[in-house]
Amino acid sequence: MNLLFVHQNFPGQFLHLAPAMAARGHTVVALHVNASAPLPGVRSVAYPVQPPERAGGPHRWLQDLDTKVIRGEAAWRAARALDAEGFRPDVIVAHPGWGESLFLKEVWPAARLGIYCEFYYRTEGADVDFDPEFRRDEPEQACRLRMKNANHELHFPIAVAGLSPTQWQAQVFPAPFRERITVMHDGIDTERVRPHPGAFLQLRTRQGQALELRAGDEIITFVNRNLEPYRGYHVFMRALPALLRQRPRARVMIVGGDDVSYGAQPPRGPDGQRRTWKQIFLSEVADQLDLSRVHFLGRIPYGRFVTLLQLSSVHVYLTYPFVLSWSLLEAMSAGCAIVASDTAPVREAITHDDTGVLVDFFDGAGLVREVCGLLEEPARRARLGSRARAHAQAHHDLRRHCLPGQMAWVDALA
Repeated sequence: MNLLFVHQNFPGQFLHLAPAMAARGHTVVALHVNASAPLPGVRSVAYPVQPPERAGGPHRWLQDLDTKVIRGEAAWRAARALDAEGFRPDVIVAHPGWGESLFLKEVWPAARLGIYCEFYYRTEGADVDFDPEFRRDEPEQACRLRMKNANHELHFPIAVAGLSPTQWQAQVFPAPFRERITVMHDGIDTERVRPHPGAFLQLRTRQGQALELRAGDEIITFVNRNLEPYRGYHVFMRALPALLRQRPRARVMIVGGDDVSYGAQPPRGPDGQRRTWKQIFLSEVADQLDLSRVHFLGRIPYGRFVTLLQLSSVHVYLTYPFVLSWSLLEAMSAGCAIVASDTAPVREAITHDDTGVLVDFFDGAGLVREVCGLLEEPARRARLGSRARAHAQAHHDLRRHCLPGQMAWVDALA
């Protein structure tokens, strides 16, 4: 077959699926704005996005859709160029979230389109207004979200089927398209991400001193792509003073960037300068912390990230009811003892006192209690970590479960 993968930041969720289909002998092309390193057997085609010059702008509720139409037009032009070369995909696999796939069926009407169903916005029961601290009392919010979902609504009539990583993420999509969604996670390489009792990691402290972490050290890990409220960074930081007082030997390792992946930008400071969520919540508690034991690692190479999980005594994962992070499942695969927020879709992976410990997202005192309790009970930590890894292997293993399921989904599209 001729296969076209579409993702603004390729490969994204198609990291393993695209090269696996190429290894089968299919012709695989990736259409994108940005891409990481080349993947074996996958032809990479980038296209430029050039916002049009125009007076004024769209209606404020249309701003999100406007950016998607601009990207969709750019992808449409790139598709026409591919078509002129003679490339005609039998199947298109697209993440529709940025709009690239809006007009591809106008170029290739016979192609079978499958879309990655990551998230459909709702006014209730998901991320919107979940956190009262950041609630926005906007009567027009429902109108804005309706237009934000318009991109998905335009895809439903032209897509044959959808693919979603969790049951809850699939269920937030509306009927009748929901019935066309297959639930299959992107997959975790449980052979690479596995327990390693002999793991160690060398770091440099803020003062430039060498620090070596080894198994047996009391290490609390917290990982986000970016440090922001959607992933509970504010809850975690506010819990740290009490946590470190009770655990004088503990070190806290925080992984994540300073940008915003989800939700609103942070407010400006009194000087008018834009601050980061990291700065805002660190400054709130900095005078209560021994900062020599709190290490902000930023974004780190994947190998070091895996080693950090292997060293973790307790891993903390917090999230709004929203897209499930790969990092939670990677922590499970590494055999971490996990304290996680009792939110959807975390409950699909963490069963309380079986594969981890669940705590109310907003209960900072409860978070401290559960983390300290696990640090006091090495046998319980070992049991939870073992059960977490078994769950990851049974339900989210890349080679044995997820990748075969994704490939079967692509075959069914054709």
